[in-house]
Amino acid sequence: MKGRFLNGRIPRILIVSLLVLVAQPPGWARGVSPYLPLNLSPEIERQIERVLILADKSVMSRPIPAAVVLDALPAACRVDEVLCRRVRRYLDRYMQQAGISQASAEIAATDGVATPLPNRRGLLSDSAWQVSAQAYWQPRDHVLLNLGGVAHEDDATPTGSILSLGFDFAQLDIGYRDHWFSPFAHGAMIISTQARTLPSVTLSNYRPISRLGLQYEVFLAEMAHSDRIRFEDGFTAGNPRLAGLRFSIEPAAGWSLGANRMMQFGGGARGGRSVGDFFDALFKPHQNDNRSDTLSQEQEFGNQVAAWTSRFIFPGSIPFTVYLEYAGEDNSYGGDFRLGNAALSMGITFPRLWRRFDLSYETSEWQNGWYVHGIYADGLTEDGRVLGHWGADARAPGDAVGAQSHMLRLGWEPRFGGLMQLRMRTIANESYGSVDYERGYEAGLSYSRTLRGLTAGAEILAGRDVFGDDYGRLAGFVRFGDEWADGGSAAWLDDVSRPRGAELFVDAGVNLSRATIFPGDGSPRHTTSDEVAPHIGLGARRAVSDRSDLGVRVEFDRIDGEALLAVRALDYRYRFRNPLAFSLFIGAARYELATPAYGYYLGAGVQWRDILPQFDLGLDWRYADKVARDKLLASDPAIDPRPDIFYDISGWSLSLSRRF
Repeated sequence: MKGRFLNGRIPRILIVSLLVLVAQPPGWARGVSPYLPLNLSPEIERQIERVLILADKSVMSRPIPAAVVLDALPAACRVDEVLCRRVRRYLDRYMQQAGISQASAEIAATDGVATPLPNRRGLLSDSAWQVSAQAYWQPRDHVLLNLGGVAHEDDATPTGSILSLGFDFAQLDIGYRDHWFSPFAHGAMIISTQARTLPSVTLSNYRPISRLGLQYEVFLAEMAHSDRIRFEDGFTAGNPRLAGLRFSIEPAAGWSLGANRMMQFGGGARGGRSVGDFFDALFKPHQNDNRSDTLSQEQEFGNQVAAWTSRFIFPGSIPFTVYLEYAGEDNSYGGDFRLGNAALSMGITFPRLWRRFDLSYETSEWQNGWYVHGIYADGLTEDGRVLGHWGADARAPGDAVGAQSHMLRLGWEPRFGGLMQLRMRTIANESYGSVDYERGYEAGLSYSRTLRGLTAGAEILAGRDVFGDDYGRLAGFVRFGDEWADGGSAAWLDDVSRPRGAELFVDAGVNLSRATIFPGDGSPRHTTSDEVAPHIGLGARRAVSDRSDLGVRVEFDRIDGEALLAVRALDYRYRFRNPLAFSLFIGAARYELATPAYGYYLGAGVQWRDILPQFDLGLDWRYADKVARDKLLASDPAIDPRPDIFYDISGWSLSLSRRF
């Protein structure tokens, strides 16, 4: 880590303050927690994810502190004792004063072109080997030293080398700590493990604060040297800074809402910027971080991305979790809260299907503008790899093109032992890019089993990239530890039942809607005629109090002849003592046009419950605010005075809801 990295008033104040507190820790505070592996030990990472789902604990970021999993074990044990025994045995390796927490080695035979492998810290498909290891020393509860590293044929990074100081409510991490700002496990828009780990100073908590279940994470990192930072009439060279902020709440078991922000700034002659500039850009990005007639490129603070995230856990004999992310690379239509160049991601995970299987599906779609920037010509990248979603590495460097990705993972614990995993991915870039792209495909099949205290296995991977070139990889690996397979297949209790108030439902009905279009070419806005079209919805909810429910829902409509998909990240319902219920919701909408348009989605409704047995009748008012797309096609209106088109969509839906 470079010596100047920790220069600055705020990092020094944090470190000195925590050192004073660590010397005389308060008796009511727990110590620091080590972090569990992130995309290094997939067998046990899968088990940990299952434990947290069974315990009704939402994961909104990674890496996961070991203490969080330890606290979740009692609740998960009531459902799956064997799973708990496996994870508890694994956590025991962190309970000593010193020890080895992770080690792995992989060798591979490769063929075809070199392509970045998803979430593997810059590993290419033609790399013949990869090794990783981590060891720790914890002399006291409030001090932890972890040494680690990840190396492959093209790079080596001290990933996991961290000095941790503090408490459960404020843990300071100095070193090469991973950051993953998303409830998604296989792709994150803001920051993930697609690129190598950055040196950083991080302050976070693992014990939720207050009844709201508040969790936070703040970090400052240094990026690789770049000589493509625009300044005045040319370029300057230096190391840009990267600041990240994450906040989430979990006011009710099984439902969380989060807000993420990341800012790239400084570097070379642009300097480190002042604390005042930082907070101005944080709270007023439209005035301080978007070039305009009153803000020059030199005055512009830097590059920002932001996201709203949510996660909902549905309990019962077949539990599942649904997670959403609505992100933006910029602001939109003035103000500071609308997200421009948006991205929408949706995912679902079943930790147990047909006793021996588990399933995850994730999809993401983003508009143009992601990971590229006018000031930072290298964009949000580190050594050529994007910091966020793996799919954005499947394009020509610097090409500001939107894309859509899908990922499906199926796990199977066969009767003869071990774990088999099938993972399939596909990525399709939009047609307006600088290159004539094809759809990219990738399929991988792996098998792992224990062998005398170790985990050994093999993986075969084959794919075709977006340029039409094939690649393949056959790898063998060995990992330290065999706790994940202790006791055979998971022994899920057969008497687990869905709690009262947990419901699945399907809506079917009609919508009456109109769209107001803002062309942005100087011509006046215009509104379409009211249109009646079918309405379909799928959702899940659970009771969080005697009269309140929280849930998630996806809805399908047609507006002015085009498809509208809307997701409710927050779907709240209050049940009165009579058959009536009142609802409020907010989320995001995707409008299927020549290129997809995105915006916030909100509304309210009333419902007559049990109008027939297991049926409810609902009336909702719905509004999609400033759903936007950039003018990228020859058929689009002129880009002057605005480079984007906006749509306000409003209307009513009347539907009959069948509960299950």
